[in-house]
Amino acid sequence: MALSLDDIRTLFDRYGDIAYSGEPVTQLEHALQSGALAEEAGASDELIAAAFLHDLGHLLNQQGETPTERGIDDLHQYFALPFLRPVLPEAVLEPIRLHVDAKRCLCAIDETYFGQLSADSVRSLELQGGIYSSEEARAFLAKPYAEDALRLRKWDDRAKEANRSTPSIDHFLRIVERLMEKQVTV
Repeated sequence: MALSLDDIRTLFDRYGDIAYSGEPVTQLEHALQSGALAEEAGASDELIAAAFLHDLGHLLNQQGETPTERGIDDLHQYFALPFLRPVLPEAVLEPIRLHVDAKRCLCAIDETYFGQLSADSVRSLELQGGIYSSEEARAFLAKPYAEDALRLRKWDDRAKEANRSTPSIDHFLRIVERLMEKQVTV
């Protein structure tokens, strides 16, 4: 079953106020900040939508607040994909799917990156398979959309600022709607 634009709005209306895993933002604030950072960087509509929607799996597969403290990896990067695949292009879906692996890769290729991770990101890194080896990082970087996933990951890491001003949910839903309309005609 595909998620409609109304379904996405309803998920954020119902669960957007849930704290974002020990960070000083809610799930909705994190999504809005991620989308805003992508937009400020001049990203494509597809990548802005991916940034806005990248953690939608947390809202679909709720495991309570900060599941990593209980040793749970909710596999959120995969959970939303079956619901979004019928309505959005690969240029949105693949960066979402790859954003967790992008963290694993960045830890392998950037010696300063690990030190910038929040406590929850460090816990989840271990649950998600740990830092890539050099070979795994090279294989990741060769994948289509890997560069977009790396960009998304960096916005994801920065989208945890209390009281940061962002465009509204309606702004980002209009971008998602445009992409959904284009997908129907493809």
